[in-house]
This record gives sequence, structure tokens and C-alpha cells, in this order.
Amino acid sequence: MSTVYRRATMIGPVIVWLALAAPAAAQQPVADVLSFLLTNQAVPTGDFVKDAQSATVTQEALTRLLLVELTTLPLNSSSAAFTYQPNAALGTIQRTSESFGPFFTERSLTAGRRRGSIGMTVQSVEYTDLDQHNLRDGSFVVTANQFRDEPQPFDVETLMLALGSTTVTFTGNIGVTDRLDVGVAVPIVRLTLEGSRVNTYRGARLLQATAAATTIGLADIAVRAKLRLSSSRSATALAVVGEVRLPTGNADDLLGEGSVSGGGLLTASWQLGRFSIDLNGGASGSAVSQESRYSAATSFSASPRVTVVAEVSGRRLGDLGALTPSRVAHPTIAGVDTLRLVVAPGSTSTAAIVAGAKWNVFGTWLLDGSISIPATHQGLRSRFVTRVGLDYSFGG
Repeated sequence: MSTVYRRATMIGPVIVWLALAAPAAAQQPVADVLSFLLTNQAVPTGDFVKDAQSATVTQEALTRLLLVELTTLPLNSSSAAFTYQPNAALGTIQRTSESFGPFFTERSLTAGRRRGSIGMTVQSVEYTDLDQHNLRDGSFVVTANQFRDEPQPFDVETLMLALGSTTVTFTGNIGVTDRLDVGVAVPIVRLTLEGSRVNTYRGARLLQATAAATTIGLADIAVRAKLRLSSSRSATALAVVGEVRLPTGNADDLLGEGSVSGGGLLTASWQLGRFSIDLNGGASGSAVSQESRYSAATSFSASPRVTVVAEVSGRRLGDLGALTPSRVAHPTIAGVDTLRLVVAPGSTSTAAIVAGAKWNVFGTWLLDGSISIPATHQGLRSRFVTRVGLDYSFGG
């Protein structure tokens, strides 16, 4: 374990440095910068008095939706790539799978008593769409005003928003017994936001607000436990996984939900020679959101050192509908309606397809990479998500 200790002491200062860097990275909380971007009316436009309440409603709806979307994203699996079980007939320990397992889907296989792994992944995302709204081309209408007897709004405010994140996640997993694993995932996030809002009144365009923010900090830490239900010799393995996310991320910077969340899932795995299949289904909840999720993965051991992985994963946010225009009467001008954005009642369902590979570079070191592509048009989306990781297994 001395080798593991030395590597852990190298990773530790990196986590501490990133956490301490957070206060200096953003002068104002990201939520406040987003609020300014959506509600500032300091620039005179030469038109009528705006409906400030509608701007505030839009700001609150967009902030809540982004908070839930960004802070509940699935973290990569903490399952060990090298899994073992005792062979009573031979009196030895043997591997239980030829493949190194999937990226996000949990395996039912456990690491084995006193065996574990530590790892680090880097994920990069540039968001382009929110529900049916393009964030980047300036066509995202956030508020508008329209005479009831006219077919089109005469006053429109549009938002351009460049939103991106880089997440470094440190994971650890240890086999307490041959059937019980405990693990942790510690995400450090760099979130960037830059945007502008333009008012178009009777064809005249005027910039209303520009704003930018960058924050670096600890997101919500996940603590996990996995109990294998089936016997070690079964071709089909079943397990239950429990996860608690601690409120370590700053909600004002859109890094954490601000409350404890917890959930569980059932996982089933089949070992078919060089193929393995893993299925997950479960639910989680917090004071901010209620979520159900599923995933399925197939892993193929192309060689003793290379595993090719394909996954599909999805989730349903049960109390968070789509961002939808809502029409209300203007508070001071008769015959005019103001269009504002609200989070509609209902749910949001999203899914993604993941493909990648894991390479056993040497010893029990794994290098992996994957790309995710959205399979639905709801929620906060990017064209693709890239991810690279490094993992080390230990124990004996």
C-alpha cells in the first residue's frame, strides 16, 4: 500500500489547490452575473417602461433550470476495472471479467476484499442548446412585448450565452469484503459563462447588457456503496448501489444543489466470454429535484489490454419541465401582453450515447477516453462531450 499512499499524496495537494482557487476565480457569484445579464435595464432604449417583473420571472426560471441541470449530471462510475473473486477449488484469486467495464454504468461485480482503485477523469463540455433554444446564435428570446391585435411582438429581448465547463473528478473505490465495495467521487469544476442581451424595438437594436464569469471550485461529492447480491460463481451478477451527494458545491456558483441528495439503483451484469453486459435502473431525490435514471452498456475485450465500450444512458427529472413562454398582461400599458419564460409543469427526459475504449497501458494502469452525443432534444445539451481518464488498481 505504500505505492498507493505515495500516489494519493501527490493527488491530494491538487485537490486542495483547486478548492482554494475558487474564491479568486469569480469576483461575483455566477448566479448574480446571470441575473444582471437577464434583468439589467440601465441602458436607455427610448421605448416604454419595461415589465421588470417578467424579466425577474425569466431570470429565476433560467437560473433554477441551469442549477438543476448542471449539478445533477451523472458522475463516472467508481467500479473497479479489475475485479476478482476467490476460487475455492484452486485456492487462488481469479479475475471475474475479461473486460474493464463501462464508463458511467455501474457493474454488479465487486473489486474483491482489500482490493481497490483510484482514478482521475477530465470532462469538457461546451453547451449549445437549452430545450429548443439555441444559446449561441442570439436567437434565444427571453422577454417580449406584443399588442394583442398585432401578429408579432414589437419589442424583443434576445440572449446570447456561451456556457462551458471542465470537470476533473477524482474517484476511489475499495472492497470492504468480497461482496461489498465503498467508493467516493470528488468533482472539481471550472465553469465559464459569457453572454449579452440585445433589445430590438420596432427594428432598432441596442445592446442592453454584457457579462462574464468564471468560477473554479468543489462540486457536490458523491459517496457510494455497492452490495453484490448474487454468488461469486453466478454467470449473472446482481447488486444494489446506494449514493449520497454531499452539499459541498456552492449553489450561488451553480456548482452544487445546496442540499443533501440520495438515491439507489439496481444493477445486473452478464459475463459472456469476452463480452459483458451491464444494466442499471434507479432513482434519486433532493430538496431541489427528483430524478429517475437508467443505463445500459456492453463491453468487449478486443484484446487482454483493450476494452471497447458502448453505452446508452438516460434520466428523467420528474419535477422540472421545459423552459416555456408564458403570456401575461403588461402591468402599466393597456392592450399589451408581456411574454416571459417559465419552467412548465411536467418532466424533462434526456438521453446520451457514449462510445470509447480502455487501454491497459502497463501493470494495472488504465488509460481511457470516450465521447458522448445527446440522443434527445430536451434539457441542457452540447454537440458532444469528451472525456479522458487514468485509473490505477491495487491490492492483493
